[in-house]
Amino acid sequence: MGTNDQTRSLPRGLRLVAAAGAAALTLTAGLATPLDPAPRQARAADDGKKVLTVAVAQSVDSLSPFLAVRLLSTSIHRLMYEYLTNYDPKDNHAIPGLATKWESSPDKLTWTYTIRSNSKWSDGEQATAEDAAWTFNKMMTDSGAATANGSYVGNFRKVTAPSPTRLVIELKKPQATMTALDVPIVPKHVWEKVSDFSEFNNDKSFPVVGNGPFVLTGYKPDSYVRLKANESFWRGAPKFDELVFRYYKDQDAAVSALRKGEVSFVAGSPSLTPAQAESLEGTENVKVNDAPGRRFYALATNPGAKAKNGEKFGDGHPSLLDRRVRHALFMAVDREAIIDKVFRGHAVEGEGYIPPRFSQYFWKPSASQKLAYDPAKAAELLDRAGYRKNGDGKRVGKDGKPITYRVLCHATDPNDKAVGKYLQEWWGDLGIGVRLECLDNVTDPWLAGKYDLAFDGWSVNPDPDFVLSIHTCGALPATPKDTGATDNFICDKQYDELYARQLAEYDPAKRADIVKRMESRLYDLGYMNVMAYPNAVEAYRTDQIKSITTMPAKAGNIYGQDGYWSWWSAVPADAGGSSDNASSTGVVVGIVAGVVILGGLGVFAAMRRRATAEDRE
Repeated sequence: MGTNDQTRSLPRGLRLVAAAGAAALTLTAGLATPLDPAPRQARAADDGKKVLTVAVAQSVDSLSPFLAVRLLSTSIHRLMYEYLTNYDPKDNHAIPGLATKWESSPDKLTWTYTIRSNSKWSDGEQATAEDAAWTFNKMMTDSGAATANGSYVGNFRKVTAPSPTRLVIELKKPQATMTALDVPIVPKHVWEKVSDFSEFNNDKSFPVVGNGPFVLTGYKPDSYVRLKANESFWRGAPKFDELVFRYYKDQDAAVSALRKGEVSFVAGSPSLTPAQAESLEGTENVKVNDAPGRRFYALATNPGAKAKNGEKFGDGHPSLLDRRVRHALFMAVDREAIIDKVFRGHAVEGEGYIPPRFSQYFWKPSASQKLAYDPAKAAELLDRAGYRKNGDGKRVGKDGKPITYRVLCHATDPNDKAVGKYLQEWWGDLGIGVRLECLDNVTDPWLAGKYDLAFDGWSVNPDPDFVLSIHTCGALPATPKDTGATDNFICDKQYDELYARQLAEYDPAKRADIVKRMESRLYDLGYMNVMAYPNAVEAYRTDQIKSITTMPAKAGNIYGQDGYWSWWSAVPADAGGSSDNASSTGVVVGIVAGVVILGGLGVFAAMRRRATAEDRE
């Protein structure tokens, strides 16, 4: 789940189609807003290599792209492997990746991708359509390989590679995310040797073969991930020789390391706290980037953990199965106070499931529907639900015992702890106890259903299909012993019907309307309480990085992008002979837009994924 992504740092965490007809576009890969990033001591290794060091507060859950869901992990996979398509960093529309173009049959049930002939694996082998076909077929036939991204292939009927440059995907029914298949394509000749995809973490043999802008060369759990520039990358090699993600359990220590020049960039978990950002303002050679974020920050309730086979597990508090109780709890949360006192204005008040940054899908409840802050009404709801106060002023459960909820929180996220203290106060006034369980690893109790509520968050992609899919019944684990793609075990027939409809809808406006209805349904169910949409607050040293790409270009984030643009485009501050200026990295790449033939329905710009993937954060 990311603290967010896709982040829960917990269970797992889409895009839409591009323009009709072939169009050549020029991508200014460095069209970052004038950002000057990174430190000198962290910049040059003893051998003279230019090293960009990124401080992160999240650990890697897996280096296997078939298993990883955390934002850090999925961001690293974007650097290691090409996807069929990518997102333009300027405005998020779909552009070529491993595929140079794509087209659909008139009935939209067959999609043909032309695979580029100038992409090589880092061991010298040619990347071909066979690699893509093998990747998708493995996910279709092996449940372990479908752990993280199985929702993308659930509607696939058949995938073939008639030639090295031709990939054909046949669908069971139309699927609107066919230019938003955010699945890392892996080398068949390497991965076909893996015996158990549910266990293989891709972290024992280095360098790891890939075809992205960087090659993974080293990893130590909860310490670092090291990558080197891929000199044969088809878009051109990155400007930095090495990229290192260094783990800091203490976020204040990471900020201190940035101030000292021991790291180049710090993103927080995934954002800096307002206090940390303010402490860096005015610091020599340090730039703070504060932009609208792509994630939401929420409280998730345990709806009664269960598997697809119907077997229930976990120990969530039974009172939370009552929608009135869930609504009462959320009506006792003062979102304005959270924005003002915890985020200090570096966030927007939470409402629907998708942040306002994605205006096409952004939804707000009506005045009559909104669970506005109203402690008195919350108390009335609890009374009507049968959870009244005893003589000591404590709400009592059906078992006669005072109610105390366990709330999972991330030990590395200061916001969780700060909001948790407010919950203790607000819910305490209702007569409900709150026990914060702040852990380094929240994933294990979350997957086991051993929690009552939990701080949750995901990085949302331009196309929201993935973060919507994690609340479907199909995302539940097969049995209690298995790991599903579910976020917090929600399974609702009405929601599932809407999910299937949006996935098959090619008309952008109609699809957006269905997505908003899904958000409305989630809101009414009360299992997810979105409290805030935090800004992306991050910082870097300008005496190391001369320029870097934000996404979107005008006001976007650097860390956790839907693509590899930031780290690929970053220019060292001492790069000689560069014509870069404050508004551009000067790296310009010509990209031919993919041809998308959508029969009589036309085409629409498309993009996607997690939470970041988001997943999750």
